[in-house]
Amino acid sequence: MGMPKALVRGEDGEPWLVRGVRTLTEGGCAQVTVVLGAAAEDALPLLDGTGATAVVAADWEDGMSASLCAGLTAAAGTDADAVVVSLVDLPDVGADVVRRLLEPPPDGATLRRASYDGRPGHPVVIGRDHWAAVAAETSGDRGARTYLDSHDAQLVECVDLAPGRDVDHR
Repeated sequence: MGMPKALVRGEDGEPWLVRGVRTLTEGGCAQVTVVLGAAAEDALPLLDGTGATAVVAADWEDGMSASLCAGLTAAAGTDADAVVVSLVDLPDVGADVVRRLLEPPPDGATLRRASYDGRPGHPVVIGRDHWAAVAAETSGDRGARTYLDSHDAQLVECVDLAPGRDVDHR
């Protein structure tokens, strides 16, 4: 993208970061914690007025696993039973996808991921029972994919709501 994706603005001028927070909130997430990395100091002011909190992954250059682990560590200090992991570069994924993933309400054992025409994608719902194992098994730029695959995460078809493609180029 030529810049940190948290700073990218959509055609309407709204930052993807703000849109992502709104999507999660409107989708049913009671609390939204944003994990920032590159240009965190530039992204933080964008969160003003969104109700979201921020965590900075100091080791963000290590890949998406650093962000995932920072988010799970932050969640461990709450009473949440599960987290919804989403990406800022999914501008076509709306609150309806998040709502579908949160039905039925997740518990500590939940492992769900959005699927688009059978292709696993994001968002992902990870119950508290899995957080430590996910953090232990992720490294580099892999995220939780291997863990989700090996633990039979429930696929929730969402292609009728969005294509679910991440955007890597302008």
